[in-house]
Amino acid sequence: MYNLLTQPLLTTSPAGTAVSLPGLLTQLSRDEVEGFPALRPHQSPLWHSFLVQVSALALLRADLAELPQDEEAWRTLLRGLTPDFRDDEPWQLVVTDTTKPAFLQPAIPPGVTLSTPAPTPDALDLLITAKNHDLKQAVAQQAAPEDFVYALVSLQTGDGYNGAGNYGISRMNGGSSSRPLLGLAPAVTDNDAVISPRPGAWFRRDVLALLAARKSILRDFPDFAEESGLALLWLAPWPEEGQLRINQLDPWYVEVCRRVRLLEAGEKITAVKGTSKAARVAAKELNGAVGDPWAPVHKDEHKSFTLSGQDFDYATLSKLLFSGNWKLPVLAKPAPFERNGASFLLIAAALARGNSKTEGFKYRELPMSSRIAQAMTSPDGQESLNDLAQQQVEEIELFDHALRGALALAAAGGEWEKVGKAHYARTNPARLRLDRVADSLFFQHLWHRFDAQEAGEDAVEAERMAFASALWAATRDVFSVALPAIPSPARFRHRTDARAHRRLWGDSKLRQHFPALFMKEPQEVSSNVAQ
Repeated sequence: MYNLLTQPLLTTSPAGTAVSLPGLLTQLSRDEVEGFPALRPHQSPLWHSFLVQVSALALLRADLAELPQDEEAWRTLLRGLTPDFRDDEPWQLVVTDTTKPAFLQPAIPPGVTLSTPAPTPDALDLLITAKNHDLKQAVAQQAAPEDFVYALVSLQTGDGYNGAGNYGISRMNGGSSSRPLLGLAPAVTDNDAVISPRPGAWFRRDVLALLAARKSILRDFPDFAEESGLALLWLAPWPEEGQLRINQLDPWYVEVCRRVRLLEAGEKITAVKGTSKAARVAAKELNGAVGDPWAPVHKDEHKSFTLSGQDFDYATLSKLLFSGNWKLPVLAKPAPFERNGASFLLIAAALARGNSKTEGFKYRELPMSSRIAQAMTSPDGQESLNDLAQQQVEEIELFDHALRGALALAAAGGEWEKVGKAHYARTNPARLRLDRVADSLFFQHLWHRFDAQEAGEDAVEAERMAFASALWAATRDVFSVALPAIPSPARFRHRTDARAHRRLWGDSKLRQHFPALFMKEPQEVSSNVAQ
């Protein structure tokens, strides 16, 4: 029941009509899809990864190098991944015979009982909402079949350890980690503004790039089965304590990590879950470094990247992209068929997880030219970008230090000898606001700085000063908002503000590094205020 290969269960925009999975792949191949109205934000990266992996596997098994443009061809390709199931059980949401697999649902072995109800798709999803705050639990009472599709993909391809018997996926570094997505997508511009990638263009690019990288992936991860490896892990029997070994799997395998089955209850779908005595894939010692085409891997520690409670801010992305300590995933590199002059969006996404908790869905799009994308893949280009990025980090620290000192002085009533830890603590909200502005400026200025190297030292210096000018403007704006919010006795207010202004404008390190910023001081600083 609810056969993804033949029934229109998935809704796309702008048409708003439902299509089958082969119909969806056809629309994506034609770049006719603008979005998925029922898809929740945290599910989007995993849904994209699932579609790309399944499509690449289907094309590989059929020995095809181009994406079909019609629905029947895609249906045939997907059935080619499940040739032993004439009734399409692995593509059906509900299969009453539990000795057979259903979509992302392994067969249930004798003696195993699934006893935990999951009445709604959000109760099945990977989000941990134990305190029932922010996102409420099990609220999708009027769910459609496609809601269960997205929840299954999210759970089975993205969840981590969640208590005894609830093991996580192999494509993450430990049970409290997360599955990251770091990849390039074709940029789309509208009146010179870069907008989010079109799902179809991104899908097509990643499928073709994955096919082009097949040999290099097998070379980098030789433990995988080169041919005829298990691709859709829900097809294989899952006996108690049974585990799959890496050498049994195709490098693009689509995994499942939990025992779950969907059931039909009247006119609704519901689900039941169970536990297992071991992780489905025996890969704990690999620390998530299992060839995920979207996951950065640390070169020395051989582990996949974990976002934890961070954001994809300039510090995190600079570390991943430029430090040389992380190997970029194959889909974060330009593919052989991508021409020079193309524009990209670097997509960074992950659901940050902690110990039995989720810490927020993190997502960022970073526009870049093909020149920058190519530079990130070469040692010389990466070193140059890293040097420039570190310079910008140090420059941000200079402005942060100046803001911190000026506001701490204000918090101490303008009396420098009284400034202490508590006064510095009062500056943290303003410093955080400045850092967010710096983050929004960081990469655009970094790209300009990198490109300016070809024009000579004067051009590089001009870009350095452009970044400093933007930071200085942001520092002054943040300071002007934060200063009035710092309490001060009314009779000392004028003195406090004047001294804080003079501390900011008189910062010795800023004046040493950026003297051109201080050619003209504002009236409130230059006035001879006797205090």
